[in-house]
Amino acid sequence: MLTSDSSVETFESADGGASLTYPLEAGQIKKGGYAMIKGHPCKIANVTVSKTGKHGHAKANFTAIDIFTNKKYEDFMATSHTMMVPNINRAEYSLLDIDEDGAVSLMTDDGETKDDLNLPPNDELADEMKRLFDEGQNLLVSVLSACGTEQIMTVKQDTS
Repeated sequence: MLTSDSSVETFESADGGASLTYPLEAGQIKKGGYAMIKGHPCKIANVTVSKTGKHGHAKANFTAIDIFTNKKYEDFMATSHTMMVPNINRAEYSLLDIDEDGAVSLMTDDGETKDDLNLPPNDELADEMKRLFDEGQNLLVSVLSACGTEQIMTVKQDTS
């Protein structure tokens, strides 16, 4: 972006142009894979494929579960059409602190702190994290990121 008072170029993002999703033919998406269903990053729970009809393509019926909310979604698409698949990343961090507001402080592998996450929306997991942390356990949390969202998905004791 060029500003009117200077010729210095500034960038709004530094993600290297990485996309949140990539295209894949619907017929290539299998059970256990991932796809964007109705705008949500989902894990495919079931795929049924109908045979090619007199007037068209084979169709795939996808039943999927949102990876962050566990809400069920369904979609129906010709197997030759393109669907978007979310880029999903998992990372493990050491838990440093949980404040009274539910914000967590994590340590990355390179020793940096990561302070932009909260306790997970799953009350059971959040309560377990707080209980183990209050007991003085060293904890590792697994963070799932997709489509610009990051969320703590699991917690385990650090045995190293």
